[in-house]
Amino acid sequence: MRNLIIFSVLTLLGMPALAHAQPYDNDVVLSQINAELYHDTWIDFNKNGKKDVYENSQATIEDRIEDLLAQMNVDEKTCQLVTLYGYNRVVKDDLPTAAWKSKVWKDGLANIDEHINGIAGHQNKKESKYVWPPSSHVRALNEVQRWFVEETRLGIPVDFTNEGIRGLCHHRATNFPAQVGIGATWDKELVAQIGKVTATEGKSLGYTNLYSPILDLARDPRWGRVVECYGEDPVLVATLGIEQAKAIQSVGITSSPKHYAVYSIPKGGRDGQARTDPHVAPREMRQMFLHPFEQVVRKVGVMGIMSSYNDYDGVPVSGSQYMMIDLLRDEFGFKGYVVSDSDAVKFLHSKHRVARSAKEAVKQFLEGGGNVRTEFNAPENFVGPLRELIADGDIDMDLIDDRVRDVLRVKFTVGLFDTPLRRDPQQADGAIRNKTHRDIALRAAQESMVLLKNQNDLLPLSKNCGSILVCGPNATAIEHSVSRYGPTGGEVISVLDGIRQAVSKETQVHYAKGCEIFDDRWPESEIFPEPPSGKDAEMIAEAVEMAKNAEVVVAVLGESEKTVGEGVSRTDLNLTGYQRELVQALHATGKPVVVVLINGRALTINWIDRYVPAIVEAWFPGEWCGRAVGDVLFGNYNPGGKLPVTFPRTVGQVPHNFPFKPGSQAEQGRNGDPNGVGNSRITGELYPFGYGLSYTTFEYSDLEISPAVITPGDAVRVNCQITNTGDRDGDEIAQLYLRDNFSSVTTYDTMLRGFERVSLKAGESKTISFQLEESDMQLLDREMRRVVEPGDFTVRIGSSSTSIHLEGGFSVAE
Repeated sequence: MRNLIIFSVLTLLGMPALAHAQPYDNDVVLSQINAELYHDTWIDFNKNGKKDVYENSQATIEDRIEDLLAQMNVDEKTCQLVTLYGYNRVVKDDLPTAAWKSKVWKDGLANIDEHINGIAGHQNKKESKYVWPPSSHVRALNEVQRWFVEETRLGIPVDFTNEGIRGLCHHRATNFPAQVGIGATWDKELVAQIGKVTATEGKSLGYTNLYSPILDLARDPRWGRVVECYGEDPVLVATLGIEQAKAIQSVGITSSPKHYAVYSIPKGGRDGQARTDPHVAPREMRQMFLHPFEQVVRKVGVMGIMSSYNDYDGVPVSGSQYMMIDLLRDEFGFKGYVVSDSDAVKFLHSKHRVARSAKEAVKQFLEGGGNVRTEFNAPENFVGPLRELIADGDIDMDLIDDRVRDVLRVKFTVGLFDTPLRRDPQQADGAIRNKTHRDIALRAAQESMVLLKNQNDLLPLSKNCGSILVCGPNATAIEHSVSRYGPTGGEVISVLDGIRQAVSKETQVHYAKGCEIFDDRWPESEIFPEPPSGKDAEMIAEAVEMAKNAEVVVAVLGESEKTVGEGVSRTDLNLTGYQRELVQALHATGKPVVVVLINGRALTINWIDRYVPAIVEAWFPGEWCGRAVGDVLFGNYNPGGKLPVTFPRTVGQVPHNFPFKPGSQAEQGRNGDPNGVGNSRITGELYPFGYGLSYTTFEYSDLEISPAVITPGDAVRVNCQITNTGDRDGDEIAQLYLRDNFSSVTTYDTMLRGFERVSLKAGESKTISFQLEESDMQLLDREMRRVVEPGDFTVRIGSSSTSIHLEGGFSVAE
């Protein structure tokens, strides 16, 4: 009967009938499938007319790997160790052409990255007609995959990789807040939903591997990519990263976290052509910067990792056996493949100068534990030197086999040898940015909002306010929520539009830009400041005149993609341009001013904090930007986010972050301190890690810690009660901090060890439970061994790292 149905369909389409039932029909591709290769339960990848072990889905993955590896020649093996960047990046074709038979990838590829994902159009290059609708994109990727299955000797499918930081990096995918905003939600369940949406849309479009999550720590706000980090604390980052990675792989595609390792703290926070020389001690490296990667590898079993292009202690990470083999594979248990960040292999020779030639850099990468080289140039530039190394006997063929095994293991694990083509392309049209996904994006934007100040309960504003002035360079801006690593081409609601939607019909909403994000002389103006003049002065004056006739002013300030992001590090943390001067002039009118920050990093907003009565931190909120801001300003949503990073008072304090070692962020000596006294510097943070206000109030009570005494290896249960004592429903984020009171090595003053976001109706109480595991009490002793030392521990529960409401303790017996 099935044969008859397929015969009828193909006859109607004017195509020749297949000889027997197939797992695919020609509707899934853009040309015609080679029907002889596709059988009911297997595919004849090597075209020999029989089912080989690697073609048998019932065989073990390791047996399938070994069978395929034994059939591969050197050319095929080397091609499994390289990436081809997608349409209009390196490859110029969106679909296979006859010329592909003469390209190096006639022998296969490890992966094709960002193929037809919309980035070409985003960068003002010619875009493929297959980028939209989704069903068209699926058929295009199926057509590319069909070529590798049918036109290469062994038919090894390619891994379709893509970015997935703020949602899927694809035209019109669901657009979430920047990762720092997601970190501000402190919501594990929400992050799992975001991961599932991102992966579901990716898989529906034909992608099989997502470079997500970013597990770097945002320890230095000068660094540009802090906007793409969950936060500065290793436990916060690891916990949210686990949820994202787990959700991605639950859908059946690969999660490849990045950037391994110690990438996010280059010397001076410098990005761009720098990105090297992190000043991080070995114990700090293990406990802080590697912790999220170790946890995600151990607890999720991620099958991908992206190696970074920086060095650590003089050894480039992408050529480091210690980093990529000893730690990542042997200790953490990683079983997948390592893909290099772009230029990481080249930098072994051109930047770090540890390899005397590009060929030697190829050797160091592979011997160091790397698998797949990814760069924005032709794959021949890696494959050619590698084949020369093999021919000259300068690299061990057993090592090449090991690296290829890792790549094949990922492909077998995600099912590329069982279902290389996506079935039912039409389903993708309803899977991308549907209502369910957009609702999750709205929730994410709302939960990311952090209320920094609300003097005299100025917020929420009345929806029936007579007139409002909305001003500032980010009032109408939307580019901040369109990322090179996230969705492109969709709609973003501006703050101005969101406010207009939130207020009553009678409310008059006026707009004046007031100033640009930065002035014409920036960044030089940071060290040679001049008062606003000319056009800059005129814009401020216009906003001031309009403010005089408004009941309230909302100033939307912050950053843009030109002041924060990849390659955009800073030497100052003040607002750029004349934004502060704009707020000062607005404040001088005597009208109440609310500042909304749209930004990607901690900023030193000291004047605003002192004089402006209400401040909302909104980050880069994604497609629902204005809606979420409007909901918070006018009381449709009660903000409950908490800062995932510390806000310093001045750039001169950097690094100033959490966690920190005892005394490392202390004030100066007082009253005859024998180590010296002084009053010469700014001390203390502007806003601490974990800080955030609400329109309601919460009370913590009934702390229970059991047992009171344990032996090493035992767990401790911590319970407390939280009550919403205000008159509004709201969210509170309970944070558990742990201090090892005395230890054989200096530990951090306190460490975040757990958190829960809980929603409470007015007057409602809930019991919150935490469990402290052995790993939460461990330290690296003087021999760098993980141990739980006997002694006393202090447990603190609070609403931020400095606002502690409950305190108790337990002891670890000898």
